[in-house]
Amino acid sequence: MTDNFDLIVIGGGSGGLAHAQRAAEYGIKAATIESGPLGGTCVNVGCVPKKIMWYSAHHAHQAEHARDFGFDLSLKGHDWSILKVKRDAYVKRLNGIYASNLDKREVAYIAGHGSFVDAHTVAVGGQNYTADNIVIATGGYPIVPDIPGANLGITSDGFFELGQRPQKVAVLGSGYIAVEFAGVLNGLDSDTSVLVRKDGVLRSFDPMVREELAKAMLQSGIALETGVVPQALEQRDDGIYVLAEDGRAVGGFDAVIWAVGRAPNVDSLNAEAAGIEMDARGFIPTDDFQKTNVDNIFALGDVTGRDALTPVAIAAGRRLADRLYNGMTDRRLEYHTIPTVVFSHPPIGTVGMTEDEARAEHGDSVRIYETRFNPMMYAFSETKVQTAMKLIVVGDDERVIGCHLIGDGVDEMLQGFAVAIRMGATKQHFDDTVAIHPTSSEELVTLR
Repeated sequence: MTDNFDLIVIGGGSGGLAHAQRAAEYGIKAATIESGPLGGTCVNVGCVPKKIMWYSAHHAHQAEHARDFGFDLSLKGHDWSILKVKRDAYVKRLNGIYASNLDKREVAYIAGHGSFVDAHTVAVGGQNYTADNIVIATGGYPIVPDIPGANLGITSDGFFELGQRPQKVAVLGSGYIAVEFAGVLNGLDSDTSVLVRKDGVLRSFDPMVREELAKAMLQSGIALETGVVPQALEQRDDGIYVLAEDGRAVGGFDAVIWAVGRAPNVDSLNAEAAGIEMDARGFIPTDDFQKTNVDNIFALGDVTGRDALTPVAIAAGRRLADRLYNGMTDRRLEYHTIPTVVFSHPPIGTVGMTEDEARAEHGDSVRIYETRFNPMMYAFSETKVQTAMKLIVVGDDERVIGCHLIGDGVDEMLQGFAVAIRMGATKQHFDDTVAIHPTSSEELVTLR
């Protein structure tokens, strides 16, 4: 294999692969360096296997409510091990597809850890590779707090290694990973607790979806413990206990899952050798065009600390290739109005500003439209899962600057509304759109 390239990408996750392959389409001689399975976090221990687990819990939820529509169902339980075998096989097939795609585009695949020698040279396994441009797309890894007994818990990576479903489990954290795992485990009949440091889950999200999700979690049987600042984990005869700073001991758990954030994967990069600057947390800052402080070195995806979402990394990677190798001099990703979904139970969809952010920036020119209702799918059910929707508008023309949804199906309906909002849609545009009836999405174009 040659050791000279036009482009080296360190990291074979979604963003790095997207950049390398788009560059290759423009005739660039590119290489991708990856130490683990191709596809990065998303394919191996993130979005893809997570969504499979979400579907499993969702099917259990649907089966429960099918009885309300006349079905005589008798569920004989759920086999976690069978699901794991199928899920892992699916992920492995995707790894192969990624390798095949690199081969088709003639992108060199170098297995191993990439470490900078200088601004144009990366070493892998004792061999040096040089390139005009280098892109860092190494992603992140789950944080484990530095407290006694922390290794009694597992991370999100460890969740996907579980061979059997834990009967009693605690998820520590308040972000999207925590609530997604909790929903899956609870839906598949684990006794599930979520322990958060402050007053609730999803603290950076709009208050409406935070409140509605907390209610839904409690209604479904998930225990939510607030104000729990872990001081230690301790193994006792009846299971693992979380010892909190306030003296509480919450426990008897078969498994404890750390979901307290992610750190940038930069430890083996030897970034200092190339003169790359990092912030206090180790993330690699970039300008609006993904460039680091070194002119020929770029970074994208989770390692930059900006909007840690797979489609964001992919979009940034492709746009960077367009700019560097196809003459699109102003091509870049604009990091605003980015839609995202939390695959909780029920799911959340959100795009744009929260109400608090909007009022802080626009003051009294903000107006809120919202609704809460029980979807028709629960018409015959004693236990109903409420849907809530909020539009945030600003100015005399009531331009929509935020849309926040929680309820069944909102994960699929958000994408189209995100397009409209990014294009500058107003409340009048929403009102002038004929509703599709009977659906939940029609509520967004009939709000008053």
